[in-house]
Amino acid sequence: MSQFKTYTATPADIKKDWCVVDAEGLVLGRLASLIANRLRGKHKPSYTPHMDCGDNVIVVNAEKVLLKGNKRSQKTYYWHTGYPGGIKSRTAEKLLDGRFPERVLIKAVERMIPRGPLGRRCMKHLHVYAGDQHPHDAQQPQKLDVAAMNPKNTAR
Repeated sequence: MSQFKTYTATPADIKKDWCVVDAEGLVLGRLASLIANRLRGKHKPSYTPHMDCGDNVIVVNAEKVLLKGNKRSQKTYYWHTGYPGGIKSRTAEKLLDGRFPERVLIKAVERMIPRGPLGRRCMKHLHVYAGDQHPHDAQQPQKLDVAAMNPKNTAR
């Protein structure tokens, strides 16, 4: 019998923290990757793949996120209406300048989270706001400084 046992988190062991990220001037893909890791809980030593052990993440200023190179004008989001020939598209520029600019960040994070029931549960802990205000002050979120983690996270 081995002396080492694999740790598996149970719902009683999971503690969900709150963190707030200011997306102003941050690169979209790098920010989305960091948020996806936080939502899954991969930054914690008690990470368990089949449990929702991630944190709640609040993102403010999502409309001011950066896309490097020509991605702002060339990145295209596609969807299908369900009718024959019903493929539609919209560029990231139109989305960011439109009514719901936070959807660009939500889609980027959503595509980095696994599909299925666990992924849907993790995505419920993401709160994205286009402006700099959020209604989660009562949760006392900790500020997460993404720009200081890596110089590539911001535009030069």
